[in-house]
Amino acid sequence: MTSAVLPYDALLICSFGGPNGLDDVIPFLRNVTRGKNIPEDRLAEVGEHYHRFDGRSPINEQNLALVGAIRAELARRGIELPVVWSNRNWHPYTVDTLRDAAAFGAQRVLTLVTSAYASYSGSRQYREHLAAARAELGADHAPQIDMLRPFFNDPGFVEANLEAIVEAADELDGGFDGAHIVYVTHSIPDTMQDASAVTGPGYREQHEDVRAVIDAALAARHGAEVESSLAYCSRSGDPRVPWLEPDVNDHIAELAARGVTKIVIAPIGFISDHMEVAFDLDIEALETASEHGIQAVRAGTASVRPAFIAGLVDLVLERAARERGETPSARTAGALGALPDVAPPGSCRMRHGEVTGIPVLAGEED
Repeated sequence: MTSAVLPYDALLICSFGGPNGLDDVIPFLRNVTRGKNIPEDRLAEVGEHYHRFDGRSPINEQNLALVGAIRAELARRGIELPVVWSNRNWHPYTVDTLRDAAAFGAQRVLTLVTSAYASYSGSRQYREHLAAARAELGADHAPQIDMLRPFFNDPGFVEANLEAIVEAADELDGGFDGAHIVYVTHSIPDTMQDASAVTGPGYREQHEDVRAVIDAALAARHGAEVESSLAYCSRSGDPRVPWLEPDVNDHIAELAARGVTKIVIAPIGFISDHMEVAFDLDIEALETASEHGIQAVRAGTASVRPAFIAGLVDLVLERAARERGETPSARTAGALGALPDVAPPGSCRMRHGEVTGIPVLAGEED
């Protein structure tokens, strides 16, 4: 193992998971909603989103691409570190991946979850999931697991989103001139937002920080003085339960009423173009814009852009160095600073019964 990544002997990419075909859709949704007493007819309703794509979520192929890109960046730097992949809700399941890793000698695994932002569904739920997987394997058979800190303000992640927005604006008549950027992320219940802000910056505030950094970079580096706003997509569950607003479709209608005629939809809350992006933005939001006479383009996600992948590898090396007792600086963009490597006690904690509704893929934004 390369000394730069010690004490870790494997990197686990842990994601939400998604169906690979029509026969997978309902079993997958049952996994997602286990213990929530969601009726089968509601699962069937949500499953219709996947039927537009022959039951296949794009997330699995995108995770494989992410694994491949990280492996390639490690190799480019001459770093030997096995990279493995698992999901919370579909194959390959985390407990199986960890069992295999342990069988091949992994004793300490660093985990990167495919969620840039800290919230219950985006960070704490993954911590609980990893702890449950270790418990299932048993202490004598499971590797030690650490989690990489949320990376919403990593310079590589921010730069990748900036690049995507600039590319998208080139598709608009007149480019950025007169354009409004609608930054979009997955909505969460207000109670989850409140829980995310107990021990650090809240979920909404994390996104607002990224928005401010990108807006400033657009002005400084591209001369684009644009208006922008933050909106949300993919809310679900009991309509009486308040979730973060405005909904992106309602917001687009409001922008049209204000005289906005062209927008860039920038999905900064997602690291790749999975179901929330493919359905909620590429279909619903773009249709809403067209209905209101707005020219709209959807920016790409960070995906496997070189800046993003290089930033993730930098984060791995930074964390490994600290575990060896070194003191590397934490590179961040924006005003919030780096979140701690080990989440504080009580961070993003939800009381029993507060997590409601069916997240269509509520861990992917995540």
